[in-house]
Amino acid sequence: MPKLVYDFAEGNKDMKELLGGKGANLAEMTNLGLPVPPGFTITTDACRAYLETGAVPAELAEEIDRHVDLLQQKMGKKLGQADDPLLVSVRSGAAASMPGMMETVLNVGLNDDSVNGLAHQSGNPRFAWDAYRRLIQMFGKTVLDMDGEVFEQALDAAKDAKGARTDLDLDADDLKALVETFKRAVHDHTGREFPQDPRTQMDLAIAAVFGSWNAERAVLYRRQERIDGNLGTAVNICSMVFGNLGMDSGTGVAFTRDPASGQQGVYGDYLQNAQGEDVVAGIRNTVPLADLEQIDKTSYDDLMGIMATLEGHYRDLCDIEFTVERGKLWMLQTRVGKRTAAAAFRIATSLVDEGVIDTDEALRRVKGAQLAQLMFPRFDADAGKDRITKAIGASPGAASGKVVFTSAAAVEAADNGEKVILVRRETNPDDLHGMIAAQGILTSRGGKTSHAAVVARGMGKTCVCGAEELDVNVAQGTIKVNGTVIEAGELISIDGTTGEVFRGEVPVVPSPVVQYFEGTLAPDAGDELVASVHRLITHADEVRRLGVRTNADTADDAARARRFGAEGIGLCRTEHMFLGERRESVERLILADNDADRDAALAELEPLQRGDFVELLDAMDGLPVTIRLIDPPLHEFLPSMEELAVKVAVARERGEEPEHDAKLLAAVERLHEQNPMLGLRGVRLGLVIPGLFAMQVRAIAQAAVELRGRGKDPRPEIMIPLVGAIQELHLARDEVERVLAEAGLAGEIPIGTMIELPRAAVIADQIAEAADFFSFGTNDLTQTTWGFSRDDVEGAFFSRYLEKGIFAVSPFESIDREGVGALVRTGVDRGRATKPDLKLGVCGEHGGDPDSIHFFHEAGLDYVSCSPFRIPVARLEAGRATLD
Repeated sequence: MPKLVYDFAEGNKDMKELLGGKGANLAEMTNLGLPVPPGFTITTDACRAYLETGAVPAELAEEIDRHVDLLQQKMGKKLGQADDPLLVSVRSGAAASMPGMMETVLNVGLNDDSVNGLAHQSGNPRFAWDAYRRLIQMFGKTVLDMDGEVFEQALDAAKDAKGARTDLDLDADDLKALVETFKRAVHDHTGREFPQDPRTQMDLAIAAVFGSWNAERAVLYRRQERIDGNLGTAVNICSMVFGNLGMDSGTGVAFTRDPASGQQGVYGDYLQNAQGEDVVAGIRNTVPLADLEQIDKTSYDDLMGIMATLEGHYRDLCDIEFTVERGKLWMLQTRVGKRTAAAAFRIATSLVDEGVIDTDEALRRVKGAQLAQLMFPRFDADAGKDRITKAIGASPGAASGKVVFTSAAAVEAADNGEKVILVRRETNPDDLHGMIAAQGILTSRGGKTSHAAVVARGMGKTCVCGAEELDVNVAQGTIKVNGTVIEAGELISIDGTTGEVFRGEVPVVPSPVVQYFEGTLAPDAGDELVASVHRLITHADEVRRLGVRTNADTADDAARARRFGAEGIGLCRTEHMFLGERRESVERLILADNDADRDAALAELEPLQRGDFVELLDAMDGLPVTIRLIDPPLHEFLPSMEELAVKVAVARERGEEPEHDAKLLAAVERLHEQNPMLGLRGVRLGLVIPGLFAMQVRAIAQAAVELRGRGKDPRPEIMIPLVGAIQELHLARDEVERVLAEAGLAGEIPIGTMIELPRAAVIADQIAEAADFFSFGTNDLTQTTWGFSRDDVEGAFFSRYLEKGIFAVSPFESIDREGVGALVRTGVDRGRATKPDLKLGVCGEHGGDPDSIHFFHEAGLDYVSCSPFRIPVARLEAGRATLD
């Protein structure tokens, strides 16, 4: 069995997978000589062993015993010691930051005897009884699985009886009575007494932290953030230091830079006479960290020095938790801090300018998902607004929606397609479902380091915190502010940058980042964020190997994509050109029962197709345009069989004979397939309906010739879809080449195919003989590999698959590397075994997914193709992929 427990002095920041992020960083700070309370870390190996067996390994108990003895020797006091007890915290610490998702228990070691010793030793009975009531409250909720409202209601009742506004107004006798109330609640709800043995408290708390790894909210958060569910959590046992000893003590959270904007300065929250959980829970409003300079200048100066040390050591924004105990500063945690998308870009380029990191490292520190957030619209500054309050902008963005007061209401409304703003006094980890469902979060308590702020920033959700003017009454479903009452269901808007809250819906305008990509805002126009984005996207373009194309079917889409940086079109879906008024021509083609009628219908469509291709190729002049010949089944161009059947039946009931509709119905019935996506479509259509592919190829050729005559440089590429056999491709290619030769373009236009069937990937070496290029159609490849119909399964059972952990993320959202990805690699390897210079791309929706882009880079593809709006994301991630 490997070593399961490490003293803080034995680890370092590079041991996150074993010691968790919190434990690894506590070890690093200890080794840096910073004031960290002594303690030890139980490894993630121990957690995984516990989760597998449901019991703490025997070896772990022995190692904990040894480290508790060492800790008691260092501190000169013992757990349970009546006159001067050692107290410890038991805190979770996963390798990946999961703020508030798992459990913490403070003040472990207190009991009915030692609380009196703590009161005597500290000279502060109020502090001792406050610490004891906190232990019972946290232990009851975390370890004994009690409803936290039981304790909150008892605390509120004690404050009401005293006429107290906050818990600070309760004295020692009040808190002593509250302890008895809490202990009775534990007995009433669990049937047993609150445990008095300190070691029992510790062991139960450790098991609870292990178990919290699989708590519903933790699983949901990991799914949201794509964190591996097999990692487990470490547990940190740390000797307690107390911020609730009086007004010369306190607790706080600090950032070395503003996590919302990225600006340098003094950022964070401080709360006098409090323990750490009070700050992140947002139960009392904090003061700005800068106020600590007036409250306790010595601690403030020490903190500023330590913050500079940590940022220099980690070379990044650091998030720090600290406690001041009677004027002595203690460091409880540090980590590379979560930040907003805007802050990520600003901080990355600022650190380059400061000589801390190079541009490659700066590019590694920003993500495509963050860039996508920056492209969302923001409120129109010139629009009329009804502002009701201004608070703390904790996570930027512009969000409007109906007011809801509970997570359940948020989820229900979102399931019904409604946009909502979740309004709470403060959020807690149990609100995660509602936070995910909502467009934004508004709280009346807390600051930039509260639970709502930290989680919202991590998810990219708009959030406004600490709106003290708001009287949020969850029971009544109302917000009262300055005489105004807003009820559940009313529209409000929140600005996560300015902290403003508006009644009603506020119009939005494009973000400056989109204006930059559109070419209407210069990178040197004075917008600091735009300048940072420009620098990093430019560097990504310089280092990336993957090309980036777009999926576009119209000249407008193509023009926008080109402005966004597209290097061509990777997929033009020609079937989209047959919709609208052109359906009638397609209907005539389908209804044709002789060559003359079919040729006439094709002749109607050809000039329309030619006009489409002229516009598209002109918009992408000088860049490649991959045009996929018609792919979907013909039923998609016809009315539904049910609608036609009713229409024909009603007409006949009236004594009419609907000749056209009856003929159309007969055609629909003839073409009907149980699963048309596996039926007559793609290359099969071209082989079954004479002249269909030839018409499209002639239109492409004529468009190219016309544009060349205007001095343009059209570069079409013809792609044949759904090929599963080399014979299909040979037959289709023969027809394409014949038409191109007739147009005088023999050998000038590349002819390739989509690899979207498992068989095509497996025989890619054969298919490459007749193909000039491959484009992986990962949408259909995912459907045919999994046996899923995308139109049906996502609503039918995907949510259950995600809940049960079968999927970490939908395989239609991010590529399934083990299955679909293996087929892509097979297609790449076998295709290039036949043609080493075979051009390879991808045009499914995965082409714009950051994780998938990294896979395509690894697999050796030449380019990805995605929707126009995703082009900047793909450019950025293609650059980052080269640095992995």
